[in-house]
Amino acid sequence: MEKKVAVRASRISKEFRITNERVNNVLKGVSFVAHYGEFISILGISGSGKSTLLKCLSSLSLPTSGEVEVNGINPYQLNNSKLAKFRREDISLIFQSYNLLPALPVLENVALPLRLSQKKVDRKQIEKLLDKMAFTANLNSSISSLSGGEQQKVAIARTILADSQIIFADEPTGALDSISRQKIFDLLKDLVRQGKCVIMVTHDIELASRTDRSLILKEGKIFQDLQNPSADVLYQALESIPAE
Repeated sequence: MEKKVAVRASRISKEFRITNERVNNVLKGVSFVAHYGEFISILGISGSGKSTLLKCLSSLSLPTSGEVEVNGINPYQLNNSKLAKFRREDISLIFQSYNLLPALPVLENVALPLRLSQKKVDRKQIEKLLDKMAFTANLNSSISSLSGGEQQKVAIARTILADSQIIFADEPTGALDSISRQKIFDLLKDLVRQGKCVIMVTHDIELASRTDRSLILKEGKIFQDLQNPSADVLYQALESIPAE
């Protein structure tokens, strides 16, 4: 049986005007489809458009042209209240910058999506999830007292507990040690096995080789779309990107 479409990108382009005469074309007609139950990694050298693509897909940056559909919805056609509801219920995001609230302790940062959706907050459930991530700080700790890696775990725990069907992750393991990186990746894989869709920007070829599919970006275009890629295939794909 064919899997249901989670995300559809149709000819997505994104331009940033630098001066009146100069425009930076970051994305150039990107099209692909992601399904529920699929884990997609996005790779490419710095400046290839990876993070910009993720922002366009996740309702954070309006494409200059083209269309985005997430769970059958074009988020850029929603009014502010419906867009806020869409971001709470349909998708979750893991940012490179973590986007934690320094005024709240660890527990409340993780529980925030549940409180916004008026769902029950189960402290034991949060403790169990953070334990799986090898999180060592106290739940009452301030965010400012945590290392970058521990902050990243808090941000990921918040995303997982939100229980959205589509997760956009921008370098979710970037600040983690090798053991924590594997634990986080395994949690994301478990979500995919449950039928969720995960789209992850990463520089980690080892982790990307364990995803269902890898999109290799080159100067704002999909250079290769690889099913079940091995690490060797990914290395070769990145090395084969032609120089200008």
